[in-house]
Amino acid sequence: MKKLETNSPLTEAAFLILLAMIEPNHGYGVMQFVEEKTKGRVILGPGTLYGAINNLHRKGWIEPYPTDPEERKKDYVITEDGLNQVKQELSRLKEVYDIGVKVLEKRGINYD
Repeated sequence: MKKLETNSPLTEAAFLILLAMIEPNHGYGVMQFVEEKTKGRVILGPGTLYGAINNLHRKGWIEPYPTDPEERKKDYVITEDGLNQVKQELSRLKEVYDIGVKVLEKRGINYD
């Protein structure tokens, strides 16, 4: 099992790719998930996507998911370590969000 990397914020792309792989998914499915969930704000190109998939796999955060050997597409699914990274990132983002809200509210600034 790979060592859990801590205190390193995930890139937005890595975070979204991990979320897309909560259920087994392949590259094109991940691209669609990210574009749909971000309403087109984030569009992953193949080079970015497959580079990130290789990196996440190397870290042990995703693993190949068995599929039909006749299929050309390769599915991946998040590992327990990957899920822990998602949870850690959500906690970090919540902390940053809460700090921002408190600072703005203290100054009477509407943040919505």
